[in-house]
Amino acid sequence: MNTKHRILFKAAQNMSEIAPESVDLVITSPPYPMIEMWDEIFANQNPKITEALEKKDGNLAFSLMHLELDKIWMEISRILTPGGIVCINIGDTTRTIAKRFQLYPSHSKIIECFINLGFQSLPEILWRKQTNAPNKFMGSGMLPPGAYVTLEHEYILIFRKGNKKEFKSDSEKQNRRESAYFWEERNVWFSDIWDFKGISQGINNSKTRERSAAYPFELAYRLINMFSVKDDTILDPFLGTGTTMLAAIASERNSIGYEIDEKFREIIQETIKSSASQINEYIENRIEKHRSFIADRVEKKGPTKYMNDYYNFPVITRQEVMLIIRKIQNINVLQPTSFEIEYS
Repeated sequence: MNTKHRILFKAAQNMSEIAPESVDLVITSPPYPMIEMWDEIFANQNPKITEALEKKDGNLAFSLMHLELDKIWMEISRILTPGGIVCINIGDTTRTIAKRFQLYPSHSKIIECFINLGFQSLPEILWRKQTNAPNKFMGSGMLPPGAYVTLEHEYILIFRKGNKKEFKSDSEKQNRRESAYFWEERNVWFSDIWDFKGISQGINNSKTRERSAAYPFELAYRLINMFSVKDDTILDPFLGTGTTMLAAIASERNSIGYEIDEKFREIIQETIKSSASQINEYIENRIEKHRSFIADRVEKKGPTKYMNDYYNFPVITRQEVMLIIRKIQNINVLQPTSFEIEYS
């Protein structure tokens, strides 16, 4: 089995390189409207955003920023397969403009856009980033009513285009069975609250590091395994440091990434080329976690009914019998921004 991965360094408003209905899953985290470090990125797309901010009209600037994101969501609607899934990590923001403090609810703007595009809004995940100490607060502390609730979570919004994806042929059904996840993983992954920390990127350029705001590998890896099957194509229109692409490589999926910031080119290339050993170690740890879980389970509750065909270890359900997680054998650089992965 081989997969292919391609990076395009351009804005993703027009993904003309991608054929209609050819992407199976989108995982991304866009620049967050009304966070100051991303003002310039939005203003470069529409100068009226700068005018709105200069006039201290935060609500107008917020709406204009989302109109720029809407262009990308419309392109996603064009290229996503029927039954395809979109996962968007987004945080609401707070900002004081003209001495007026308020919340800018980006998650509700994005939900509204996708519903208007005809998508189904599915149950969302709250990602508790655990970045704030419990004694942190905003505002006047112990004197009501001028203190504000701190934002310690972000959203993972989930949308589906049309009805559930169907698997009709024998080969499609077999591939789906091989793409299964473990029973105990399902019980954690499909909770609506995820607790793990954000990631600190090891990037030398401080401006690039701030600009990335990357989510952790675990977040992308879970979503890819939850909402796609092997050989599917995964898209990230805001690739950043390439986390989604790495998770796609680890999951035997193809991927396409768009990134407007050229400063990420070398980072992504080097990260992918040197990723095999780390990904293989991650896969081995995943398998060993199951071995540990199942040993404890068998000791406490006795033998399970089913055995996995490839690893010859017990599993809880029939759906896990054909599950297989292949390791990376080779990473071939086809072009500076194009890669082919061979699996064992």
